[in-house]
Amino acid sequence: MRRPAPGKINLALVVGPLRDDGRHELLTVYQRIGLADRIDVEPAERTRVDGFAGDTLVRDALQRLAVRAAVDRGWRARIEKRVPVAGGLAGGSSDAATALRLANDTLDEPLPQPELHALAAELGADVPYFLLDGPRLGSGNGSTLAALDLPQDFWIVLLAPRDARKRSTAEVYGAFDGGTGFRERRAALLAALDGVRRPTDLAALPPNDLVKSPFADELRAAGAFRADVSGAGHTVYGLFMHERAAHAAAEALRARGRVWITAPAWYG
Repeated sequence: MRRPAPGKINLALVVGPLRDDGRHELLTVYQRIGLADRIDVEPAERTRVDGFAGDTLVRDALQRLAVRAAVDRGWRARIEKRVPVAGGLAGGSSDAATALRLANDTLDEPLPQPELHALAAELGADVPYFLLDGPRLGSGNGSTLAALDLPQDFWIVLLAPRDARKRSTAEVYGAFDGGTGFRERRAALLAALDGVRRPTDLAALPPNDLVKSPFADELRAAGAFRADVSGAGHTVYGLFMHERAAHAAAEALRARGRVWITAPAWYG
């Protein structure tokens, strides 16, 4: 069984104070993108993951599924990486969620959706998002999800800046000290979402609380109606109304690092 494992961008990320569980309260807009890894999963005597030596999440996901489903076997998974690693696009989380879905489908008694969601949330706050379709509003620690009706007819330019130092997600969140005013910023994000009717209305969403990048300014100068950093970085995205403009911007920014052109994706 094989499925794509799409990456995501955060169209907005508002971060608040630490919760009792040690994670930050947040409100974010998850948007799945067409740039995707490929995941193959088939039953096996023991769990094995090939194709990407840096994997930890897929193996962990499959081992946890075997325990939760009380099965004395595993799965063989193969990962074909296309989403850049450690760039804020959640490729590893998507891989894990996709492997969970595929492996769960091979069970005689698959876990129901709520149990699969809970298992995914144990792996990471954004893993449950990839079990669902469409853009979603993530709240709590990011794993509480609500459907959003957002326009999907735009183009996305992704830039992974050359020589950028990618701090770990834990390091980025650990350095965050902007919890003050969270309620006001949260309310501003919700108000901006209420006003979204056309793609260009996404420009009113507040910027990423965690990370800033001068390359967002360059993408706007190249014609993006919105540009920001995704997640904890370091990938920067720009949104464009027309494919020709997206290609022109990508060409102008190729000297800055790795560039991809993609579009929103509804489901993996």
